[in-house]
Amino acid sequence: MKVIDTIALVLIIIGAINWGLIGLFNFNLVDTIFGTMSIISRVIYSLVGISGLWGIKLLFNHE
Repeated sequence: MKVIDTIALVLIIIGAINWGLIGLFNFNLVDTIFGTMSIISRVIYSLVGISGLWGIKLLFNHE
């Protein structure tokens, strides 16, 4: 697995855990750690979103 694929997968997992916490407990871990919609939070959300798009490629990767 390429390094970028591994990074994307880790970010997808972080995003999934955060959404799980929001859905189950109404608790946003990213906002709690970095502040509500701070620059760092927005960067993390953007990276998770881009990683999700990259994850589509991983579905069809048949190496």
